[in-house]
Amino acid sequence: MSAPQSYDLIIAGGGLAGGLAALALRQAHPAMRLAVVEAGDTLGGNHVWSCFSSDLDAAALALVEPLFAHRWQNHEVAFPAHQRRLSGAYASITSAHFDAVLRDALGEQAIRTGAPIASVEAASVVLENGTRLDGPVLDCRGAGDLSLLACGWQKFVGRTLRLAAGHDVAQPMIMDAALGQIDGYRFVYLLPLSPHEIFVEDTYYSDAPALDTATLAARISAYAAGRGWPSPEVVHEESGVLPVVMAGDFDAYWDSGGRGIAKGGVRAGLFHPLTSYSLPEAARFALALADAWPLADAAALHGWTRDHARARWRANGFYRLLAKLLFRAAAPNARYKILERFYRLPERLIGRFYAGRSTLFDKIRILSGKPPVPIAKAVKALIGTRT
Repeated sequence: MSAPQSYDLIIAGGGLAGGLAALALRQAHPAMRLAVVEAGDTLGGNHVWSCFSSDLDAAALALVEPLFAHRWQNHEVAFPAHQRRLSGAYASITSAHFDAVLRDALGEQAIRTGAPIASVEAASVVLENGTRLDGPVLDCRGAGDLSLLACGWQKFVGRTLRLAAGHDVAQPMIMDAALGQIDGYRFVYLLPLSPHEIFVEDTYYSDAPALDTATLAARISAYAAGRGWPSPEVVHEESGVLPVVMAGDFDAYWDSGGRGIAKGGVRAGLFHPLTSYSLPEAARFALALADAWPLADAAALHGWTRDHARARWRANGFYRLLAKLLFRAAAPNARYKILERFYRLPERLIGRFYAGRSTLFDKIRILSGKPPVPIAKAVKALIGTRT
């Protein structure tokens, strides 16, 4: 075994949360000795992340903007009884662009890809090849024990289709729910990447996490055929199952990811409970960590990350309440009615909702009026479980 290598910070996991934390720290503290350790061959895995212009304040936008591979000036939603174009800009990050930008910003000496981790402690990482890295550790390798949380599931298969004759989609379709409702709340998500390429994702808010990728891929093909896009070439595919959190024990979930170990990203519970949306929280965390740095040692890093995550857990309680309404008060094939009603609200309110910054007035507006679910079930859902 080679001699241990020492760093000011070791980030375990080179996905969105770990990558943004590394980027913010490198920009604020260019001399720090930083290591990003990723089991895969590239940073960012195999994913497309997106955000609305209203999700990010000026500092967060400055951090994230170089990562955007695609941008649009507006977006749309469609439901059986309501269709709407919204004026807010929208942008997407692809894994390939994420990897390229981070390698340029961090330098190859700070990045270890193709490096599976054997063990993580608060102040060290041991790789499967026996290499030991010493220094405070920030663990961003994905979820802790989700069985400790009361969850529904957002599951999806996404494909980038190349169309010889092109397509007629001018801006992102965030939710096309004007179609058959299957396995909960179903919608198709569209990103027009170029005149001849379009990303099509079939998404479900489901009670169960099981994902039948072949069936969803077939539904994407059927959707494409229905849009008049015959025989598309599939040039990219991704899939995932994300938690939609209704309630849970923050402390138990935190400890399930490793006692005494600093955490970020989904492992720290830093995602929107209802949308499973992680980019705004990841940017917020990255900038706050860069502002707090340097921290005295691994124990101080753990305490800071835990305090940050706990404060965000408390701040996101309203969205867990809405997740209860979606999953426990609405019949699976009628869940779309909650979103259809939501998208009749003011556009700025919708923007603050996705950013996780809803005001008290926003919350009152969202819950006021006749609910699109049975009142008795709504009341039971709201009072029946700890948040």
